[in-house]
Amino acid sequence: MALSFAESRGAQDVVPMGEMNTTPLIDVLLVLLIMFIITIPIQTHSIGVDLPQAQTDTHSPLPDPVKNKVTIDAQGVIRWNGAAVDRFRLRQYLAASMRMPVEPALQFEPDAAARYLIVDAVLADIKRSGVTNLGLVGNERYSRF
Repeated sequence: MALSFAESRGAQDVVPMGEMNTTPLIDVLLVLLIMFIITIPIQTHSIGVDLPQAQTDTHSPLPDPVKNKVTIDAQGVIRWNGAAVDRFRLRQYLAASMRMPVEPALQFEPDAAARYLIVDAVLADIKRSGVTNLGLVGNERYSRF
């Protein structure tokens, strides 16, 4: 901190003035304030929400009017609501679900070890059938990549 000196008309009358330069003091205080703001822990508020529990699949191969699930396992077996189907039967089920008055949700869950060629073919069948209510299940497994 610096002090300023006032000089009178004569060279012998140099009198120190009591005014202090406060700019460095303010800079230090702002840096300390920022450090305190950064180090204050963030308060997390949690609210308990009772979510509905997942129901067990009934393994019904017929199209459900609310939700249908297409899975592909590591061996490449395509399943419609738990029942193994081939691509021809899958296209029939997709067409039947599109004929319903309200389009049911379609959940698609391929296994991580499933061959890309099979997954791509099933996605192409889903797109060709005109499904617009499609959800990809299990993508959180790939969030680390």
